[in-house]
Amino acid sequence: MTTFIQVVVNGLGKGAVYALLALGFVIIFKASGVLNFAHGSLVLLGGYVTVRTQNDLHFIGSAILGVVAAAVGALVIERVLVSRRPLADPISLALLTIGVDVVMSEEIIRRLGLEIPFLGQPYDGKPVHIGSIALFRTQLIALGVGVVLVGAFFLAFRFTAWGLAMRAQAENREAAALMGIRSGRVTAIAWMVAGVLAGVAVLFLATQDFSGAGLSRSTHAVALVAFPAAIIGGLDSTGGAIVGGAMVGLADSMSAQYISYDFSKIAVYIVMLAVLIVAPAGLFGTRERTRV
Repeated sequence: MTTFIQVVVNGLGKGAVYALLALGFVIIFKASGVLNFAHGSLVLLGGYVTVRTQNDLHFIGSAILGVVAAAVGALVIERVLVSRRPLADPISLALLTIGVDVVMSEEIIRRLGLEIPFLGQPYDGKPVHIGSIALFRTQLIALGVGVVLVGAFFLAFRFTAWGLAMRAQAENREAAALMGIRSGRVTAIAWMVAGVLAGVAVLFLATQDFSGAGLSRSTHAVALVAFPAAIIGGLDSTGGAIVGGAMVGLADSMSAQYISYDFSKIAVYIVMLAVLIVAPAGLFGTRERTRV
């Protein structure tokens, strides 16, 4: 029972990080209709800036700068490459983000060279003991940060002018434009929010407790595990991204504990396939119905 509680709590901590990343996929998709496959490279960008500045700014200052860098990187991609192609179909824009992802991630990996730095010095590798239960401090903090950020996002999504405009644009872009909603500004903010979430997520991803991989090519691969989380919840469902992230985190932790670590790499994709067989649009995604 003690082991089960440890696995569940640690899985929810991982799930919180995957939920932040999945929410980034969903926000961009709802705002612009684009599947942003450059999300993993934004994770690396935030981590790289954090690593390179932490000797001068200490952890908190460098982490803030890394988050800002990821947000600016997302904004640049949207303003320079995506917004200038308003008539491009979604598939070509998705392919464009794949190209961006390859260029950015390979350049950051090249700059890191043989160095594999770890982030999260204030909390990484320092377990918390509650009775006989040992929990990863990284996962606990990730869970707390995830709850705060997701709560803040949903409050903004529900009660701010940007959130209202975002929801209107997601429902019907042409009608929203006729109502005076500035689509470009709404979309740019959405990409920046997704970049912020990616910049926060890497502070937990590139740790010994989470992946044991440090900031490297493996971090990029782990970040893309959030894509199945977005698919499971439904690509146009912000709430679904949270549920999908939790399911992926729990599937990862439980399969690693009770089956094998290697099997945990494919377990999340098996869950995704099972969900898609039952619900092709994801658990909470919008189902398109065509009258014949």
